[in-house]
Amino acid sequence: MHLYDFAKSLVLEAGNNIRKKMGDTLAIEAKSNPNDLVTNVDKETEQFIVSQIQESYPNHRIIGEEGHGHDIETTEGIVWVIDPIDGTLNFIHQSENFAISIGIFKEGKPYAGFVYDVMRDVLYHAKSGKGALMNEEPLPLLEDTVVSESIIGMNPNWLTKPKLSTMLVPIVSDSRSARAYGSAALEIVYVATGQLAAYMTPRLQPWDYAGGLIILEEVGGIATNFLGEPLAMTYPNSVLVGNKKVHTAIRQDYLRQHDETLIALHEKLKNK
Repeated sequence: MHLYDFAKSLVLEAGNNIRKKMGDTLAIEAKSNPNDLVTNVDKETEQFIVSQIQESYPNHRIIGEEGHGHDIETTEGIVWVIDPIDGTLNFIHQSENFAISIGIFKEGKPYAGFVYDVMRDVLYHAKSGKGALMNEEPLPLLEDTVVSESIIGMNPNWLTKPKLSTMLVPIVSDSRSARAYGSAALEIVYVATGQLAAYMTPRLQPWDYAGGLIILEEVGGIATNFLGEPLAMTYPNSVLVGNKKVHTAIRQDYLRQHDETLIALHEKLKNK
């Protein structure tokens, strides 16, 4: 089976496994803080995906949220970047609004991306250079918007942080409105479908954006960190994604004046 078709089937099978477990009692643990949670289903889903990859492609490398490949420092060869459940809090509290996210990279370059909205059974997917799809429907290229007529995706918790609020509040104030969905992978594909004009966050792990990044780029969207630099796959980044016009406006009109603060932020992220 072709790698793309294998990955697509694997994502759908993993999602079906999750749906079968809905309603089961969850084993929930805290990771870095009381709100950073992981469940037995996160761990089981990652292990299922990893075992299937290793069986079919033993030479491929894997970076997964729940422990696989955290020592990987380069993207040589073929690398899978996996989030078994992006939006674990939503999974626990809402039983929806979560996704499986997988990005596949060849020699550091995007090859394919998958974001599966498990409970809605909607798969967003893309192969580099071949366009993006929602299930089997091609996604159109993004239309440009201006900030004042745009909905921006952003977690409101960031607005409570003093150093960040001076940077982010003006963007929210000048936009038409802001939204938070609780799953970065879904918010990135909502930008790819035009439901959001942009999504931004000061800190995000590669497995949260690896799948959506490729889908977004296939519809003409832009994804960088807050400094306008390419997103790394081996350490956390700030993330700014959007249609071309809004991305440029947010970077040039709102973020550039804070570059000194942002450079210090990114140095901290690289060393984590």
